[in-house]
Amino acid sequence: MSKVYKDLREFLATLEEEGQLVRVKEQVNPEPDIGTAGRAAANLKNGPAVFFENIRGYKTPVVTNVHGSWANHALMLGMPKDTPVKEQFEELNRRWDLFPVPPKILPREEALCKQNVIDKDINLFDVLALYRINEQDGGSFISKASIISGDPSEPDNLNKQNVGTYRIQVKDKDRVGIQALAMHDIAVQLEQAERKNEKLPIAITLGNNPLVTFMASTPVGYDQNEYEFVGALQDGVPFEITPADTAPHLYVPAHCEVVLEGYIIPRVREVEGPFGEFPGSYSGARLQCEVKITHITHRDNPIFENLYLGIPWTEIDYLMALNTSVPLYKQLKETMPEVQAVNAMYTHGMLAIVSTKVRYGGYGKGVAFRLLSTPHGMPYTKVVIVVDEFVDPFNLEQVMWAITTRVKPDKDVAIIPNCPGMPLDPSSVPPGIHTKMIIDATTPTPPEKIERETQLLETPKDTAKWEGIIRGLLDNLK
Repeated sequence: MSKVYKDLREFLATLEEEGQLVRVKEQVNPEPDIGTAGRAAANLKNGPAVFFENIRGYKTPVVTNVHGSWANHALMLGMPKDTPVKEQFEELNRRWDLFPVPPKILPREEALCKQNVIDKDINLFDVLALYRINEQDGGSFISKASIISGDPSEPDNLNKQNVGTYRIQVKDKDRVGIQALAMHDIAVQLEQAERKNEKLPIAITLGNNPLVTFMASTPVGYDQNEYEFVGALQDGVPFEITPADTAPHLYVPAHCEVVLEGYIIPRVREVEGPFGEFPGSYSGARLQCEVKITHITHRDNPIFENLYLGIPWTEIDYLMALNTSVPLYKQLKETMPEVQAVNAMYTHGMLAIVSTKVRYGGYGKGVAFRLLSTPHGMPYTKVVIVVDEFVDPFNLEQVMWAITTRVKPDKDVAIIPNCPGMPLDPSSVPPGIHTKMIIDATTPTPPEKIERETQLLETPKDTAKWEGIIRGLLDNLK
C-alpha cells in the first residue's frame, strides 16, 4: 500500500523529511519575494516546496512549489522521490482503473477545516497572505484553489458535483472574480443557473490534500466525481469530505486549510486580469464572473498554498503533466487498443505525443484525429505527434529520432484550419480558434506505399546486465 496523506500538512511533513521542502524563517515581502521564490524553485532540478513563515503585513504562512518537481510528484503518489516519469505514468494508469472509490463523509465536528468560522465582517486579507504572483497581474490571485460546484438541476447528484481549478482574482475583502471558460464543467452549471437568474453556490477550498489539487485540474467526464478518483489514486483508500456550511449539498475536503463559501452572482461580469498564465504570457483583461464570499471556515493558523505560473517549466506544468496524459491515454485506448502511451505534458496538452502500434496505412493520422476529438484534446491540443510503439513518448531524444527518420513532410504533416482552440494561447487568433497540426512519425504500413525497406538496429544482448555493472562501478566512485 502506498503512503496516503490525510491533508496538506502531512504531505509537507513528508516533503521536509525527504529534503524536498525548505523553510524561510526571515521576514519577507509578499511582493515580489513569494512569486520570485516560486520561479527560482522551479528553475532548480527537483526543486523543493518553499514555506514562508514570516510575511510582512500578514499573520499566516504561505507555501509554494508544493507540486513543483518530479520528486515532489512521486512523493505525492507515495512513491520514491527518484521514480522516473514513465513509471509514475504507469502507476497512475494502474490506479486509475480502481475508480470509483466512494469518499467517506465526515460529520462537521470531525472535519479540521471547521475549526474556525467567520460569518460576518468577511475580510480575505485577514485570513490569507495575498499577493500578486507576477508583476503585471491585475491584482492578487489565488492560483491553486479547488472550486466545488453542483449541477443546479441535480444538486444532490454527487457524480455531477464538480471539483475544478479556476483562477481567482481578489477584487475586494469579500468579493472575487473567477474565470469560467466555456470548455470548463462549471460553465455548464453556471449557464443553467443564469438561465433562471439564480445564484450558483460554490465553495473555494485552499490548502488541499495534494491529490485533490491534482484531480481538480484533471480533465475527467462531467458525471465523474473527482473525489472518487482521489480515492482511486490513494490506491483504494476513500477520501474524507464534509458538507459545506452554507450549501450542504456541496462537499469539501474535510481537512483542507481554508474554505471560502459564497455564490457566483448571476448575469454579472466585471473586468478580470491581466494574469500571468500557464502558456508563459499574460492573458490580458476580460469580463469574467464575480463571486460574493459570505462565509469562511479555516484551520488554526491556516497555510495559504499558492503556485507560481511562468514560462515553462513551473509548478503548474508538473501539476498538469500526467493528469492530462493519463485521461487522454484512457480515452484513446478505449477505442484504439493499439495505443501504448500518451505524453501530453507540454503546456497542458497543447502538444501531445502518442505511441501506437500501426494496424494499417494511415492509422497514425486516425489516432491523432481521435485525440483531437476528446473533451480535452478538442479545445487544448493543437500539435499531435504520433510515433511507433517502440518509441517512448516520454523520451524526447527518441521522439526527435522518429521525426527525423520517419517523417516525409509533404506526406506525413497535416494542417487542419479553423478548429477549436485555447483562448489563453497567444497564437490563437481569434482567441478560441486554432489551426491544428498532425505529424505522423510512424513507419509506413500497407496499403501505404513503402518506398524503402528499413531494418531497425536491435539492442545488443546483455545490455541490461552491463547497465547494472556500470552503475555499480559508478556507485563505487562516490
